[in-house]
Amino acid sequence: MIFVTLGTQDKNFDRLLVAIDREIKKGNIKGKVIVQAGITDFHSDDMEIFDLIPKDEFENLMKKCDLLITHGGVGSILTGLSHGKKVIAAARLSKYKEHINDHQVQIVQDFAKKGYILELSDFSKLDEVLEKSKKFKPKKYKSNTMNMIKMLEDYIDNL
Repeated sequence: MIFVTLGTQDKNFDRLLVAIDREIKKGNIKGKVIVQAGITDFHSDDMEIFDLIPKDEFENLMKKCDLLITHGGVGSILTGLSHGKKVIAAARLSKYKEHINDHQVQIVQDFAKKGYILELSDFSKLDEVLEKSKKFKPKKYKSNTMNMIKMLEDYIDNL
């Protein structure tokens, strides 16, 4: 099963769903596709699309999915990685009015460069990225949270 998450942005991101729908119709995606679309209004006979999914159900879908396709939000990417999932991430772009700036480009590129995820930058090549995902072995993500907390504690202690 493929789980698609578009985040909770107040902007549409149907460009990604159009690409996924096209690959379903071409036969490159054969399994079940479940989408948390947020405010993105998109209809497909081939995907189960929900605005928002309750936290428990979201967690269950994350555990069960074979592949996560998501926008370039750090939270969505880290959630997939913390569950040990293969992640394909696509940045929302300001030129399509999907976001107010292009910070997700850098986020996706950085995670991809480090071997954690696969980047989808050209939506017409989703078929190639899907094929690559079959053999992709994501690098295990190690959180830096404890180092950040220690750094903040040291800073506060030295004020």
